[in-house]
Amino acid sequence: MALRLSISSSHGPASSPAISTCRPAGCGRFPALLGGSAASQKRSLTVMTGSEMREMTPVRSSSLETTSVGAEAVTGQVTEVSKDTFWPIVKAAGDKIVVLDMYTQWCGPCKVMAPKFQEMSEKNLDVVFLKLDCNQDNKPLAKELGIKVVPTFKILKDGKVVKEVTGAKIDELARALETVKSS
Repeated sequence: MALRLSISSSHGPASSPAISTCRPAGCGRFPALLGGSAASQKRSLTVMTGSEMREMTPVRSSSLETTSVGAEAVTGQVTEVSKDTFWPIVKAAGDKIVVLDMYTQWCGPCKVMAPKFQEMSEKNLDVVFLKLDCNQDNKPLAKELGIKVVPTFKILKDGKVVKEVTGAKIDELARALETVKSS
């Protein structure tokens, strides 16, 4: 069963897909990792699961509201994680491959990649897809995973990072995932 999340934001449309990453020097705005505060946003969440309702837990993260599904490794969708839920979900994934999208709310290339990442999760039902908002609350995990630019995608196997793709490069991410699957 795929869980579809429709999130609207007052943040505006994504920037050009020609820009593939955001970094502190390039964007001049990396408040979540450099200690600034995240911009206040209003977001609405629509959950559609057909005839079945799934309990969703709202989580307060800085000034942003997100949704988490607990420490369950779910396939066929993208699950939002935090510094507290990431490792338990990776552990719960067992021998499944895990792909993590590390993004920020303000990053244009991240917004361009989000629907493509969602589509990839719906096609790869043997893989767990996660996303981590690299805001101030998740800064310790982002540092632990060595993020330097967003978007950054980490592919984990048996709880260890085995591949990394930086930038809005969906084809490169797909190739990296296939390489890990075949190894």
